Formats: sequence, structure tokens, C-alpha cells
Amino acid sequence: MAQAEKLKDKTNKELLVLYRESKRLEVKQELVMRYLYIVKTIAAQMRGVYAGSLQTEDIINEGVIAIMKGIDRYDPKRDNKFETFISRRIRGMIIDLVRKNDWMPRDFRKQVRLMEEARGTLGNEATEEAIAEHMGMDVKKYRKLQSMSVIMNVLSLDMLSDDEDEHQSLQVSSRDIDSQPEKAFLQEESRQLLAEAVKSLKEKEQMVISLYYVEELNMGQIAEILGVSEPRISQIHSNAIRRLKAYMSNYV
Repeated sequence: MAQAEKLKDKTNKELLVLYRESKRLEVKQELVMRYLYIVKTIAAQMRGVYAGSLQTEDIINEGVIAIMKGIDRYDPKRDNKFETFISRRIRGMIIDLVRKNDWMPRDFRKQVRLMEEARGTLGNEATEEAIAEHMGMDVKKYRKLQSMSVIMNVLSLDMLSDDEDEHQSLQVSSRDIDSQPEKAFLQEESRQLLAEAVKSLKEKEQMVISLYYVEELNMGQIAEILGVSEPRISQIHSNAIRRLKAYMSNYV
């Protein structure tokens, strides 16, 4: 008990030094409790990234493990402040967890069609829960499907032909297949191609595109989440759009 009180009197920096020297479990446990707030803060900031596939509790549990591993690997001579060091590791951990889930469902187009049919069938009762139940899937999977559907609409051929920095003026093409059958057919073809184009991007480029167009975060917010500068995010975004244009130009 007295020893525990002594640990609480020490600063975080002193505890890190003490742990490197002693490797005592109680010191590590005290450090984990002190840095738990970082996991909770980042989990709240990045909720839009993982909400479709993971629970906040899952993120926090994994974050605790990340802190424990980070305490063992932290080197004050090589790394920045521990807070900065562990924040980057936790952000990377969340992104890795999201990447383990398929970015684009294999039967994406079929599921989108079923989703639209379910909305038409349910009408005013078309809540997320009702649509998910109608489609025979859980709400988390439905939300992921919905996000992917949004980005396929946003990343239309109109966007690819516009200036890459003026995405605010994008217009989603009409969904009225009966009134515009030729345009609807071309749009479906372009969506299939865009799905492949997005999947061809580098992982960080996919993440920036998703955060920017689906979650509607600005460059500053994305920079904070990924732990890089805002100009770097802008560069990644520009590179991603350029790659999409190049990919599409080979087929259009």
C-alpha cells in the first residue's frame, strides 16, 4: 500500500525512468492508468474512422495493450515525449484495425442494390436498424456499406474531370434510372471502375479519401488523426485524386 502511494507521488517522467530500470509490473500498471486518457481521447477523435466496424470499447482495450507495449519500447533518447510517441502508436493501431476489415465488400454492388430496394420497401420506416434487419445483416455492416455507397457517389466522373481542389461543387448524378437509362448505365459502369480505382490506391491515400469525402473531415482534422502535417494531408489527397484520374483515363 505504502509502495503504491509512493508511485502516485512520482511524475510520469520519473515513473518511465523507474520502469526502465526496474521493469516492475506495478510501475507499468500505474503508467497505463495515467495514460489511459490518451486512448479515450483518440478513440473519440477517430470514431468516424472505425464506427462502421468496431466499438469504442474494442478500441480502448486495444489501446491499453498498445500503451503497455509502448512503455516497453519507448526510448527517450530516440523518441519524442512519451505522450507524442504513444499517440502516434494508438492512431496507427486504430488504422491497422480498420484495414483488417475489407475496405470494399466483395459483393458491394449487389448489396447496394438490395439496400436501395429495402429503403423503397420500408418507406418511412427505413431506419438503419430496419434496413439492416431487412437485409439480414447487423447494423455495423450496414453502416459500412452505406459509407462505401456514399464515396462511390461522391467520386463520380464529374469529380474526376473537375479541378481536384474544388470538390465542394461536386454534384451526384441522378439515381432515376427510368428517366435516364443511358446515363444510369454509364454511371453504374463508372462506379464499378471507381471501386477498382480506389482499391488500387495506397492505404494512406484510401484513408484520406474516405475521411475527406465520406466522413467530411477537413484537412486539419485528418492531419490530427493521422499524426502528420496539414500540407502532407493535402499532398496525399492530391496524389490520390491524380492516381484516380490516371486509372480512369485508361478506360474512359
